[in-house]
Order: sequence, then structure tokens, then C-alpha cells
Amino acid sequence: MSLSTPPSPSHDRGKCTFCKVCDGKEQSNIVYQDEEFVVFPDIRPAAPHHYLIVTRHHYPDARSLTQEQIPMIERMVSIGKEVLATQGASDGSARFGFHWPPFHSIAHLHLHVIAPESEMGFIARGIFKTNSFWFVSPETVVSRLQGKL
Repeated sequence: MSLSTPPSPSHDRGKCTFCKVCDGKEQSNIVYQDEEFVVFPDIRPAAPHHYLIVTRHHYPDARSLTQEQIPMIERMVSIGKEVLATQGASDGSARFGFHWPPFHSIAHLHLHVIAPESEMGFIARGIFKTNSFWFVSPETVVSRLQGKL
């Protein structure tokens, strides 16, 4: 399935907050967008730079992906690095990750890009703890999709 595949008839884009942002129906401070992705700041930032990379196509979460979406995940990471550079942050001090179901507040695939890690507070370090039961790195998602985990 490509990113341009329309959502299933059972999915209501009007009820998903991130679909509404992607469709321009909900206000957000978009810092990057193309035909497949939209990037905007998190409304509760864990560090000075905290962005969400959202797919325009509605995928419920990282667990719902297949091996065919590995290039999409890699592209999301690449966009995250590009956004950090344009916003004056270093990707060398950034944390990238997906919330792993059922631990997400919005059921729409999104990659968190948080920088610098050194400025994350105590609670944020717990919420965005890499490779925990609730937050996994893009590399971990790829490994799971490849059947290595």
C-alpha cells in the first residue's frame, strides 16, 4: 500500500485530529509539508524543539505497518533531521520515536522528533523513554517489520 492509497471507507477523516491538520481543517503551525507528510510542533513540547511528523494517509499506529512501509519510516526520519536543521537544532542530540500501542493519545501514525535530549524534563524522559513498552525508535519499528524482533 502506498501513501497515496485512500483511507478505508470505515475511517472518518473528520474525526481524526491529525487528518484534520493534514487536510487544512484544523489550525496548526506547519513547518514542513509535502504530498505525503505534514510536520508541526507538538502542543506539549518535551524540549525546545519537539515536532510531529504525520502521514497524510491515515495509519492507526506503528504496529499497523507492514514491511512495505519501511521506506516511509526512513523518509520520516530524514524529514525530521531536515526540519531540525532548518529550525536551528542538531539531530545528533535528538530523540526520534513512535508511541507503541496502546500507549498513544491520537490513533494516527506520527513520529516524535525531540531536541535537544539534554533539555527534556524528568517526566518527558519517562514518557519518551526510547525502546520502552510505550515508545520505540524508528530502528526498532523497522526491525520488528523485518521480523528481527
